[in-house]
Amino acid sequence: MSILPFPSFLDDVKEKGFKKAVFEGIDDSVERLTAGLNVQDLREALRGENPSRRPNPRLTPHADGFWLHMRPSYFNRDVTGMYPSFRLGWLSTYFVFFETITGLLLMLWYTPSPEIAYGDMLTILSNVPLGQLMRDMHRLGAEFMVAVVALHMMRTWITGSYKKPRQFTWFTGLLLLVITGFLSFSGYLLPWDQLALWAVTIGASMAEATPVVGDQVNLLLRGAPELGANGLLRFYLLHVLALPALLFVMTGVHYYKVIIHGHSLPPQRENIGEDSAKRVPLDKRVYFIPDVLTNEMMWLGAVTFIITVLCIWFYHAPLENHADPQVTPLGTTAPWYFLWIQGALKLGDKFFWGIAFPTIALGALALLPYLDVTPSRRYAHRRVMLSLAMLLVSATTVLSYMGLAKFAVQTSAETEIVHELTFEPAHSKVGIGRTIPYDQMIVGAYTTAQLHGREGMSTADIIAEINAETQANGQFAQLLDELKNQHVSANQLPLRFRAIPADEAPKLMQVMEEFEHHLAKEPIELPNVWGALVITDNQAGLKRLDWVVSWDGVLIEGGEVMMDDAGGPVMIYATEDMSMLDDAGEPMLDDAGAPMMQEMLMLDEAGNPIPERRIYSAHLFIHQESAYFD
Repeated sequence: MSILPFPSFLDDVKEKGFKKAVFEGIDDSVERLTAGLNVQDLREALRGENPSRRPNPRLTPHADGFWLHMRPSYFNRDVTGMYPSFRLGWLSTYFVFFETITGLLLMLWYTPSPEIAYGDMLTILSNVPLGQLMRDMHRLGAEFMVAVVALHMMRTWITGSYKKPRQFTWFTGLLLLVITGFLSFSGYLLPWDQLALWAVTIGASMAEATPVVGDQVNLLLRGAPELGANGLLRFYLLHVLALPALLFVMTGVHYYKVIIHGHSLPPQRENIGEDSAKRVPLDKRVYFIPDVLTNEMMWLGAVTFIITVLCIWFYHAPLENHADPQVTPLGTTAPWYFLWIQGALKLGDKFFWGIAFPTIALGALALLPYLDVTPSRRYAHRRVMLSLAMLLVSATTVLSYMGLAKFAVQTSAETEIVHELTFEPAHSKVGIGRTIPYDQMIVGAYTTAQLHGREGMSTADIIAEINAETQANGQFAQLLDELKNQHVSANQLPLRFRAIPADEAPKLMQVMEEFEHHLAKEPIELPNVWGALVITDNQAGLKRLDWVVSWDGVLIEGGEVMMDDAGGPVMIYATEDMSMLDDAGEPMLDDAGAPMMQEMLMLDEAGNPIPERRIYSAHLFIHQESAYFD
């Protein structure tokens, strides 16, 4: 007799023998875990055999267990193929858990503080085992999740699966799409880099357009007039607490409604106006265990494998420089799934296109099942709704294209060229101007003019000529003034251009050649252009690189260069104030006795007007320990 108040394993061994007791113990544990299936039942299911026990034990996990209580015990054969569901609903649910697991792992090494968050991201990428892989998978999984949920809703629209009695199921799906979008958007800010700060700034700024309460909504969202510690903390709490809670609740409601009404059959398999999803004939039944379960596990394995391969060899989540509210990067856009709103904003009023238009669009989608009351789901009978679906896809595509940085946004050529050379690390790329090795940053002033190539002239001759020209017409003086305005000490400024030391600094030569290549592509907007790179020692271990573009000014209106009758750009000529003379050649005076002045064109020795030279400059600092070069 056992000394314990319940039968023990030793009692079973004593009574039945060790082997039988072990087998029965395992069998009992498996049956408890699966809520009804023992080892024999599992073996038969995996082999594709019919169950040997009656009643069918494969139905009990759905009725008595936890893991499968929200899954149907059997399906109609017509909905188990790729069509009509394409497994998009199941994949959407999978990504909910995929993002939760990878997000929890990242949370272990992340602190939502502007002073710490960026450093934590670097730690995750460099010092946490598999940290970069987890971050890449979390980011790529979020992109996939938004796309899959959107495609799932479009599939529901096309097949008419939102019709009675599934109107509320459609509505819960729409809420899940909105929550998914905001969940991904709220996570955009957490790395606290330039891309995150400015993309979220664009999205959050639309809250200001809300009538009456716009400023209050914006302040509530950001936590301060500008995004900072309060804003980052609020987005973090939204991302890891509020929105996931809503997502799980609405996912449960959505699944519950799907179970209640069943999976809608392909439109051509149902009689018009009849919903037979819940009535599954015996010869049409496909039981969840094992057929559907193994099929879904195969899908999970395949999708996880694809994401893993992409993240190891082809995709890395971008991380730019530390967020800086004082520096606005060129061409910042919202995340791709909100590009359609950014494109709509370019059409006009911020409130209408940024607030009212998306609200109206989502409201129309929510009311869709209640507006489309025709009983038939056949494609031939739903030409209007299918046309509207294709119109929505087309409109979203066009608006997303309009939301790209280059659409309807005019950026001057010189600004784009310097940005192309010096842009900060983004999407695993970096501007070539940042890749010059530190020991090849030889102090001096270098110009692309020496690369133009002039017949019969050596490099030294070209340098001497450009120095003479710039000093004679004041271009170099203007350049020096620009640099002085940027707080470069006068005793640090090289006063004359020198030849690019190609032998000592081949990378410097390559960068200057790339500089010249970009300038040569803009002969209309930048006539007679030359570029310059001025390298100075800022302090020990830190050098300053000033990028300069000098060109003859042209008349630009509406973002386009104005052309003259001869097909050339309309030039802007230099002027100077000169005293007005009377008929006797004497200066004319005003009532106060001061000379009267008039603006006159400046002429060269041949009497031709002198084009006005324009100067554009930008600078960056490169530290000796910079990671931009080897």
